[in-house]
Amino acid sequence: MERIELTIFADYHHFYIQDDDDRFGDLSEAWTDEAVNRLLAVSDHVVGVGTVRNSDVAVFLETCDEMPELAPDQWGRINKIEMDCDTGRLVIAGCADYFPDAFRLEVQPRKCDLIIGYRKLDIASPNDMEGDDTYHVFIARQHN
Repeated sequence: MERIELTIFADYHHFYIQDDDDRFGDLSEAWTDEAVNRLLAVSDHVVGVGTVRNSDVAVFLETCDEMPELAPDQWGRINKIEMDCDTGRLVIAGCADYFPDAFRLEVQPRKCDLIIGYRKLDIASPNDMEGDDTYHVFIARQHN
C-alpha cells in the first residue's frame, strides 16, 4: 500500500476527487440534503468529499492492490463508491484550488473503486476552523 498525505483547504466544507478533465467537476446538482448528511456527493467523473471543517484538513491517499476491509468501529463514517477515470489521472483538490496546480495521482484508465474513511468528525471547534478530523481515501489499483 502506498500512502500520500495532503493538506487540502476544504472551502465550503468539502474537497473533490475527479478525473483530470476540466469538463468534469460540477457538483452543484449533487449536493442534495442526503449528500450533505452522507458527506459525499457523486456526479459524472467526480466525487465531493464532505468535511466537518471549513479549513485545512488532512487527507490521506492510500493506493492498494485490493480494497481493505475497514472496521466500522474505528471510523466515524465509511463511504464506498466507484467513479469513472478515463484520463488515468485523478485530481484531488479543494474547490478553491487552481486546477492546473492541483495534486494528481496516476491510476489505470477505468472505473476506480474508492473507499473514503472519515475519522474524528465529532471534535471540530464551534467555528469549524480547528479539529483533528482526517479523511482517508483508499483507491484500488484494480477494479473489481
